[in-house]
Amino acid sequence: MLETHNWIKRYFDDATDAILIFANNDLIVCNRIANDLQKIVKIDPQYLLEVANTAVKQRFSQTDSCFSCAIKNHMQEISIPITLAQESAHPLRYFLVYRLIDKDDHVFSLTLKNRGVIKRMDQLAQQRQLNQYVNRAHEEERKRISQDLHDSIAQGVYSAIMGVRRLSEDVLTHDQVTELTREIEHQLNDTLTEVKGMALDIRPSVLDNFGLLPALRVLAKRLSENSGVNISVVGNAKTDNLSTDVQSVLYRIGQESINNALKHAQASEINILLVAHEHYIMLEIIDDGIGFDVPKHHRFNGRSLGLMNMNERIKALNGTFEIKSQPGSGTTVTAKFPVVLS
Repeated sequence: MLETHNWIKRYFDDATDAILIFANNDLIVCNRIANDLQKIVKIDPQYLLEVANTAVKQRFSQTDSCFSCAIKNHMQEISIPITLAQESAHPLRYFLVYRLIDKDDHVFSLTLKNRGVIKRMDQLAQQRQLNQYVNRAHEEERKRISQDLHDSIAQGVYSAIMGVRRLSEDVLTHDQVTELTREIEHQLNDTLTEVKGMALDIRPSVLDNFGLLPALRVLAKRLSENSGVNISVVGNAKTDNLSTDVQSVLYRIGQESINNALKHAQASEINILLVAHEHYIMLEIIDDGIGFDVPKHHRFNGRSLGLMNMNERIKALNGTFEIKSQPGSGTTVTAKFPVVLS
């Protein structure tokens, strides 16, 4: 038991947060960092009590002046932003966290948690979660391509091979050979068309050879022919001065937005606008579909994952991303990137 007590004491003293424990509003123990803050920053524990007490009263309109009584009736824990050493060149920003330890004896702790550390930890956690979803999206895309190769391309090639084998049969008449040759040619042409379509989905050569605007026009023409939905591309923005990464992301935004509108929005018209302003270039995809409640789709799901992935890629390139939509009012997807026009 003595050894366990020593471990607990070392853990308490070496904690990276400043911890102060009170009983009936009197400080009974604090760890090393809390002691250092009291000495270096001249923080009075009673001041921390007053800050917590004031926050509780403001939040719950509690008239009781007893801090421990006021808070124990509402929750076991509360977190309050607080800044220490405000007059210094480097103020210390913390969260003051109250936690009830023993209700009957009115024992509670006040912990100072560094806000910068918490923010970085939250960002890392969010990034890990996003990476998981993005990796899942990539795996789903690989699975889709694999399935298309197996179900469509491979089957088309196999069918053509079987046709070629039949050509070697002696029992076929000249007319039968001619007809079978046409069927094989038709099958191979269909397979070639599907291969080209897959290649365009993965990486359109027109984007590399002619730039973003022609690539968007080719994309719109192909998807319009396949879906029957009117898709137009408007704009005269010159994109030669944009990096390859920015052009690729803008193309993917257009592709993802159009596909979402065709798949989910029941749109009859989709307009793509690419405009260059003095300090930025803007891509807008506007559809007249059924729209949706944007806040409800802020979390990752099958519908929003592709656009969430785009959002992260846009932010990594110093761009901005916005979705505006309401049920019954269509959807507008906007991406902007800063540029220096020559």
